[in-house]
Amino acid sequence: MIDKQVSSIPEAIADISDGATVMIGGFGASGSPIELIHALIDQGTRDLTVINNNTGNGEVGLAALIGNGQVRKMICSFPKSSQSKVFPELYSAGKIELELVPQGTLAERIRAAGAGIPAFYTPTTVGTVLAEGKESREFDGRRYVMEPWLQADFALIKSEVADRHGNLLYNKTARNFSPIMAMAATTTIVQSKRLVAPGEINPEHVVTPGIFVDRIVEVAQPVHEDTLIGQGRAYP
Repeated sequence: MIDKQVSSIPEAIADISDGATVMIGGFGASGSPIELIHALIDQGTRDLTVINNNTGNGEVGLAALIGNGQVRKMICSFPKSSQSKVFPELYSAGKIELELVPQGTLAERIRAAGAGIPAFYTPTTVGTVLAEGKESREFDGRRYVMEPWLQADFALIKSEVADRHGNLLYNKTARNFSPIMAMAATTTIVQSKRLVAPGEINPEHVVTPGIFVDRIVEVAQPVHEDTLIGQGRAYP
């Protein structure tokens, strides 16, 4: 079996190049891989397309990546929330692109990519501006809109426990989009709070199997987005 542990965060994300499409796990602050995102800021990679549930909060994590001018386009469900200010200002100024996707459709588009399904039909956006320009069909008397899968070059996710083979456990709802993102990306990079030896995770408890993980870096004391925001912190 392949040992997927890498020695440092910069090494883990080193090959994320300009123009890449990157999925980033997290539901708001929950499950956000802050250390991997900040390393991407330090690396200076630009012209990114980022797929996430939202557009970040405060001036740390994803919001900091956007604010640093490194993201060309966001694909998300919630471009504005109670603590988001960076993305709305840039979008209003025409400095960043947005593809708005309903949350259930976002999850299914990601899952479809991991399952090898190039497109599917959903009634969610029928009759709205989000359906404009998209193929639609009628099934059993109801109209459905075709949505394409969402694939990515990289996925950045956060786990609670991992072994060196890449098997992952998450901390409750911090799992959110991470399991399906791991399946939909060409390269999946994981920061884990705890790294254990192979065999220490009960196989019946594994959420993401190691076959979907390419690199793991241990971050024993990860910072939390809400904590940084509460402290009035900004990055870099």
